[in-house]
Amino acid sequence: MAETAPAPAAAAPAKAPKKKSASKPKKAGPSVSDLIVKAVAASSERKGVSLAALKKALAGGGYDVEKNNARVKLALKSLVKKGALVQTKGTGASGSFKVSKKPAAKKEGMCEKGRPI
Repeated sequence: MAETAPAPAAAAPAKAPKKKSASKPKKAGPSVSDLIVKAVAASSERKGVSLAALKKALAGGGYDVEKNNARVKLALKSLVKKGALVQTKGTGASGSFKVSKKPAAKKEGMCEKGRPI
């Protein structure tokens, strides 16, 4: 009796391509950084605006501070680092802030985000 070769195993069913999750559309309107700079500039405090007062001003303008607290703190830190705001008291995202008198200086050979070209 002749031996026959075993039948080839059925190919595994092809997996459906993974669908990319739809990213949420970016909301229209000013960024958190823009809102913070406007709120600090509108203040008439000589020594700057405290973090608590800044949050109240943002909440009064319709921004959900409770939900986006971390985003507010990160924006404050980055604005101080860029030179748009000056921190008069405290460290990090706490303390008082006021608008810088000097415009943020751009270095030659750097792009808008401060990275080398």
